[in-house]
Amino acid sequence: MKARLFTPGPTPVPEETLLELAKPVTYHRSAEAKAILAEMTEDLKYVFQTTNTVLTITSSGTGGMDAAVSSSLAAGEKAILLTAGRWGERWRGVLKAYGINIVAVEVPYGKAVTPEMLDAALKANPDAKAVLATLSETSTGVGHDLEAFGKLVAKTDAILIVDAISGLGAMECHTDKWNLDIVVTGSQKALMLPPGLAFVSVNEKAWKKIDANPVRNFYLDLRRYRKSIAESDTPFTPANTLIKAQRASLKRIRAEGIENLWARHAKMATAARAAVKAMGLELFAERPNNGLTVITVPAGVDGSATLKAMEKKYGFKLADGQDNMKGKIWRLSHMGYTDAFEVLGAFAALELVLAESGFKVEPGVGVAAFQKAFAGK
Repeated sequence: MKARLFTPGPTPVPEETLLELAKPVTYHRSAEAKAILAEMTEDLKYVFQTTNTVLTITSSGTGGMDAAVSSSLAAGEKAILLTAGRWGERWRGVLKAYGINIVAVEVPYGKAVTPEMLDAALKANPDAKAVLATLSETSTGVGHDLEAFGKLVAKTDAILIVDAISGLGAMECHTDKWNLDIVVTGSQKALMLPPGLAFVSVNEKAWKKIDANPVRNFYLDLRRYRKSIAESDTPFTPANTLIKAQRASLKRIRAEGIENLWARHAKMATAARAAVKAMGLELFAERPNNGLTVITVPAGVDGSATLKAMEKKYGFKLADGQDNMKGKIWRLSHMGYTDAFEVLGAFAALELVLAESGFKVEPGVGVAAFQKAFAGK
């Protein structure tokens, strides 16, 4: 049986990218390696929609988050944390590790932090040095209004630090236009690569804050990466095999065009939401993002058992809820190297396994709704 991956990370990887990973390992300090890094960096700037520095770190996306906080904030400084799920909580963990004074703006899982909430927090905390937000909260399927956040934070001395790990490349995101000072992403989501690389964009406002900050980290000090990238290099041994492969996936993105990429993900997301509703199910996120669809498990259905049966019988791997949401939601990714017909198959498999579990669903109703919505009818 063919395995089909629909988790919100890692995601499927294109064949030409996988073939790059099968090639012999080369020396990471060669002129060729530096040229590849330089080329990849330019393509990353296109995806980030920035003219600013984009740094490559050999780590998971969390390493990029750690680098952003440790490089820009000193112990005892105040930061406003916008949290709507597990990845907002990841920011909390990083902030606590570096002794940051946290002002939390929290909403229940499934809800989104609003610009009005941020505005109130900024007015109540004019001494805040940073605001930390999440573009795509994959634990709940919520997408945040970063454009509005950026307008608010730009009026202050604080910097806006964004976790775009699962959103960049799937959701519209304009780093420069939206005044996003530091943006972090990872390779294993919409950028169509296995885990192992983090990418961090930094603008001049953020660099001023970083340069004034004491050194708090060795490996993750962004100043080291800025110095090296000026010579198309990295301060430490990079995962150069992944960098070569990432170049291939980024070429695919550039060939499609970033606006077309955003539109394709939006179209699939709209169709997926139509399928969910037609099947008599409910969406979990009140402000859904376009990288994944999160479905509330209906009453009387064993959520975790349903996913296991779906994978065992039909080969479709969706993600369960995390932590206290386990068994309560299903997370179906449609980002990166995933097309509409693959998502259509996932809904067909979900219909089958739900019917087999005793849940009343008309065969094909979700599939038909997906097709109609995708066709614009």
